[in-house]
Amino acid sequence: MEKILDLITKEVSEAFVAAGYPGEAGRVSISNRPDLCEYQCNGSMALAKQLHTAPINVANAVVEKLVGNPAFSKAEAVMPGFINLNVNPEFITEYVRSMAKEDKFGLKAPEKALKIVIDYGGPNVAKALHVGHLRSAVIGEAVKRICRYVGHDAIGDIHMGDWGLPMGLVMTELQERKPDLCYFDENYQGEYPEEAPFTVADLEEIYPTASGKSKEDEAYKARAMEATFKLQSGVRGYRALWNKIIDVSVSDLKRNYDNLDVHFDLWNGESSVHELIPGMVQKMKDDGFAHYSEGALVVDVKEETDTKEVPPCMLLKSDGAAKYDTTDLATILDRMEKYNPDKIIYLTDKRQELYFTQVFRCAKKTGLVHDDTELIHIGFGTMNGKDGKPFKTRDGGVMRLEYLIKDINEEMLKKLIENENRGISEEEAEKTSKIIGLAAIKYGDLSNQPSKDYVFDLDRFTSFEGNTGPYILYTIVRIKSILDKFVSQGGKINAEAIKSPVNESEKELMKVLTGFQAAVTGAYEELSPNRVCAFIYDLANALNSFYHETKILTEEDADKKEGFIALINLTKNVLETCIDMLGFSAPERM
Repeated sequence: MEKILDLITKEVSEAFVAAGYPGEAGRVSISNRPDLCEYQCNGSMALAKQLHTAPINVANAVVEKLVGNPAFSKAEAVMPGFINLNVNPEFITEYVRSMAKEDKFGLKAPEKALKIVIDYGGPNVAKALHVGHLRSAVIGEAVKRICRYVGHDAIGDIHMGDWGLPMGLVMTELQERKPDLCYFDENYQGEYPEEAPFTVADLEEIYPTASGKSKEDEAYKARAMEATFKLQSGVRGYRALWNKIIDVSVSDLKRNYDNLDVHFDLWNGESSVHELIPGMVQKMKDDGFAHYSEGALVVDVKEETDTKEVPPCMLLKSDGAAKYDTTDLATILDRMEKYNPDKIIYLTDKRQELYFTQVFRCAKKTGLVHDDTELIHIGFGTMNGKDGKPFKTRDGGVMRLEYLIKDINEEMLKKLIENENRGISEEEAEKTSKIIGLAAIKYGDLSNQPSKDYVFDLDRFTSFEGNTGPYILYTIVRIKSILDKFVSQGGKINAEAIKSPVNESEKELMKVLTGFQAAVTGAYEELSPNRVCAFIYDLANALNSFYHETKILTEEDADKKEGFIALINLTKNVLETCIDMLGFSAPERM
């Protein structure tokens, strides 16, 4: 199906042509004055300047050609030259009825399904997930789901930090505490124990302890660097111990990401491309791209049009050690060889924008990717507390992600239990609170533009009123309740039985529904899930206005009732489709 704005624009463009003007001037937009009209066309304004005439003359001529057009119930020219439009109820009804019939509500499939790799998550193993990992996971999951819904093949990769100095630090501290472990005995030839000599809780305490020691004790740091070297060089015991660290950490990561309903297709880390680095670096040297500067091996990526300094991309430090740049470039090489993606999308803090500029330019310049391969960085803002500073615990520490989820769930459970009128058991309330809590967290984040900082407000995010996840879910549950009652009374839902609107609130609901395609394609093209959030908030508001102004279940006219039921059923399906794209779901009741 065509977008409704494109259909309306087509009608108006034909009127411009019929009046003797270029059809391009007939672009229509949603009215910025809904009290005056539903849609508007401002093309007469720019056209009049070219023709040296008054805009109102052009607008009047076009409106004359729109007289009798069945798409419009109103078409009028107003000073100084705007064209105000209202669509005929039957025109919009037919469009919405078609949405109910079509797969994906009429969303057009892409001309070519693209292969897209999405790099999000990025946690370090042996460390607990904290609130700083939330935005990458939540936005990345939504972007992946939106790409898939639009019709592309999207692959999600967690890209863990599992190979650098943090690993050496953990191993050094383990050796301090348990020097007799067989992993540190270079003469040990037997099988290594199946059970890890630590728990995830141990690792989460060991790493910060080791990190703190390394900052104060040069000898300790040197030992950690030596341990890192042994790991990366393939020393048997260190590799075996590293595997245990990975197993324990990844199991915990999967548990935490499952609680967020965030899922990865690939669980790769920096280690997965370690073997590719020497050959890649050598080729860059052989091809004349890499050169030594102050002892380090670099690739110049500055361009003549740069208005700010863009430093070279460093491949190897003066001591020969690889950097994050090198690992990311090797990961790009690996992804191109295995998947040949059309796009690679990265999600990180926006403060890494310069870093990704360097890496992307280096990848293009050295031929790691094709000329038409898109490398995209989505830089997201900070999640702040009410004080406007990065979100912290009460004692000033960084909050663990699972504690944040727990706080949200407890707040939602408290609200559900307090409202005794809902007739919900404590057991059901606990299950439901987790569903609503996830919606509160994700919608609270995703309703903002990714690049913007936002304030994490527990009270606002868990409210059942306003632009929140719980409000969206409450709207869906309200529709489910009406449909259930209708069916229990012997009614049958005819999904395609949508009738012409009987009042303005029903027409408004239909009008908002027609924006589905534009919202989803816009969210994909801009990689902005907030476009979907804005759409479903408008849709929820329109549904609730219709509900309050219309007798649905008590409507005596069976034909009208059938139409009401079909319309709210479509609204429910669209809302549930959208929240699934955003990465959460709705309970059966609240």
